[in-house]
Amino acid sequence: MKFGPVPLSDAEGAVLAHSVRAAGRVVKKGAVLGAEAIAALQAEGLAEVIVARLEPGDVAEDVAAEALARAVQGSGLKLTKAHTGRVNFKAERPGVLVVDAEKVRAINAIDPGLTLATLAPLTRVTSGLLAGTVKVIPYAVPGAALEAACAVAGGAMRLAPVVMRRAAVVLTEVPGQKASITTKGRAAVVGRLEALGIEAATVEVVPHDTEAVARALGGLSADLALILTGSATSDAHDVAPQALRNAGGLVDRFGMPVDPGNLLFLGALGEMPVIGLPGCARSPALNGADWVLERVACGMVPGPEDFAAMGVGGLLKEIPIRPQPREGR
Repeated sequence: MKFGPVPLSDAEGAVLAHSVRAAGRVVKKGAVLGAEAIAALQAEGLAEVIVARLEPGDVAEDVAAEALARAVQGSGLKLTKAHTGRVNFKAERPGVLVVDAEKVRAINAIDPGLTLATLAPLTRVTSGLLAGTVKVIPYAVPGAALEAACAVAGGAMRLAPVVMRRAAVVLTEVPGQKASITTKGRAAVVGRLEALGIEAATVEVVPHDTEAVARALGGLSADLALILTGSATSDAHDVAPQALRNAGGLVDRFGMPVDPGNLLFLGALGEMPVIGLPGCARSPALNGADWVLERVACGMVPGPEDFAAMGVGGLLKEIPIRPQPREGR
């Protein structure tokens, strides 16, 4: 692509590099100059303009952006119309964005004029949310570069949709616990489920007792179970995880490298995943439980390596109202 000033008499078919007002209207940058626009610019007394002129093999910005976006597009993502070299990816439904970071890096390493930006991997998205964008920076890019980018783009990003529809919530209360604590916890947990499009089919409040929790778990019929205890789970054999075992389930994980959210446990009762929520889940603020719930809801139950990786970026925003903040005030 050639770029620079040219006489108006030689500008037909070139791309205008800077917007110019002429004949009471604005000829916008990026416009392909035709006879009418050139005549209007000449009437304003202009003799030359700065333009970009495509060379053989170049691909115009909108055409290139659409081609790359279609090569990148994975399931659950819809594309906006190309405009000024940009195409956006919008989520079609609630879920988690799956990003192949190596593919994104490969695309962005081919030519500075071809770019792909995404939300962070495994970000929760809602219907219509902007999940990524392709931007072609110059007015055109070499066709060979576009071809190379499209060749590596497949699988760069997709939406893992929520696959669970019904959840059961078990809340425990310790002696003397204020009713407002239970109410707050119920609202926060149900709110998280609703944001994912999951129905809170049952919400049961039981004493903070191993056998009481075990009985509640044994009577559940749902895709997913969440337990929020009145007293924090401090050991893998504390009330809630032991109740899961007593009900015939398994505890696969206790603790995670995300703060707030350390005291989470994850297990299963038959085919039903069970998440023991940390106390911070009473607040709607982001915490480690959100990362686990969102992935489990999308059928992506995290394993040991996934939990280990959560430590990178796992130090979340300090919450001043926590009873024991991580730094002294």
